[in-house]
Amino acid sequence: MKHIFNKGQDQTKPTFLLLHGTGGNELDLLPLAGMIDDEANVLSVRGNVLENGMPRFFRRLAEGVFDEEDLIFRTKELNEFLDEAAEKYSFDRNNIVAIGYSNGANIAASLLFHYQNALKAAILHHPMVPRKGIELPDLTGTSVFIAAGTNDPICSPMESTELQSLLQNARAKVELHWENRGHQLTVDEVKAAANWYRKVISK
Repeated sequence: MKHIFNKGQDQTKPTFLLLHGTGGNELDLLPLAGMIDDEANVLSVRGNVLENGMPRFFRRLAEGVFDEEDLIFRTKELNEFLDEAAEKYSFDRNNIVAIGYSNGANIAASLLFHYQNALKAAILHHPMVPRKGIELPDLTGTSVFIAAGTNDPICSPMESTELQSLLQNARAKVELHWENRGHQLTVDEVKAAANWYRKVISK
């Protein structure tokens, strides 16, 4: 997978896995990593799927309708890439914090839904429920921050609370942060994610 790896100053800190939204690339979320913890490793990945020339992490059949088969395949592909990257760049595979927006947040959520130890924690900006009706792994010890918009036309507030419930039922610790906004990624929600990270992850 096309990616950037920036080695952090403090190897006891997590490695941030940055996952862009539709049409983005591996440069998009680099400023977020700096705002949240500028001493952590950064592994920023470009999605392997193209939709009308726009990079994504998995195919969809329509707006909000995921290609479930491709989602499962791409989630496995990303999980295996993380195994390889941890070995190649010598970072702790068990200390990865995903930071994803929109489509990137969805593939990060899918990692949580399918693999018990894929992520130590996740910051999900405007995610959807990746799959319905499946049993999640035991996510004890996993922390998740969800940033959602009360007026989000793509990801409804109901979807955000459903994702929170599903993750909590799998024993993850989840904080759901609301902005009175739409689907855009705002500075305020990034600041809220940074506060959560300092409180929950970087103690």
